[in-house]
This record gives sequence, structure tokens and C-alpha cells, in this order.
Amino acid sequence: MAEQTIKKTTKKKIVKQASHGRAYIQATFNNTIVTLTDQNGDVLGWASAGMIGFKGPKKATPYAAGQVVKKVVEAIAACGLKEVNVFVKGIGGGREGAIRALNANGVQVLSIKDTTPIPHNGCRPPGRRRV
Repeated sequence: MAEQTIKKTTKKKIVKQASHGRAYIQATFNNTIVTLTDQNGDVLGWASAGMIGFKGPKKATPYAAGQVVKKVVEAIAACGLKEVNVFVKGIGGGREGAIRALNANGVQVLSIKDTTPIPHNGCRPPGRRRV
């Protein structure tokens, strides 16, 4: 039997060009996740504090948020993203740090909108304790 050579074909990755986009920052007490998209909402790149190597409570710090933004901006450098509208969700420590880091990494912040969900009436409180 003659050995067959198998030729592998790789699909060429298409790089989307977008100079204007959106940045979604999800800042919880446990983690910070940053997603950069184009105007339609198609994801260009994302990163989280856990992805970088932070563990435990360090993931929710402003420093970790800055490192997350740095990583995601490097990852989508080929897309040419220059300016973003920021949508912040959550009440974690990485809120401010992520927005400041966007500006520091060469991405102009046009607007900031808080999309944190707020309950209209909240959960039903527990009943009175009976001993």
C-alpha cells in the first residue's frame, strides 16, 4: 500500500474593517468582561479578567479591567477601530477602570450609557420569622 499525502486546506480569516463601533463592559463583583463590536453588533473581539490569568477577587479590580481592555484592543488592532460608544452593565469595581483604559489604549470614547438592569419592584421579601 502506498502512503497517501493529505493536503490540509485552511479557511482564510476575513478581517472586518470598522472605524466606529460599540464597547460592552460587563462589570460584576466576580469578573469584568469587555466585548468590542461594530455598529451592527457583530463581535470583533472580547476578553475577560479570567482569560488573562487573574483569579478570585482580583478579577473584579480596576487594574484587571485595564488589562482586559489592553488585551482586547490588541486583538482587534487589524480592524482599525478608532471610536466607540460604551455600554456599561453591572456594579463591579472594573466599571471606571475599563472606560479609562479604553481612552488610554487609543480608542476614543464618544458616549457612555449605563444599561444595568434595575428591578421595578424587586423580589418578594421573605415571610416573618416564626420561632
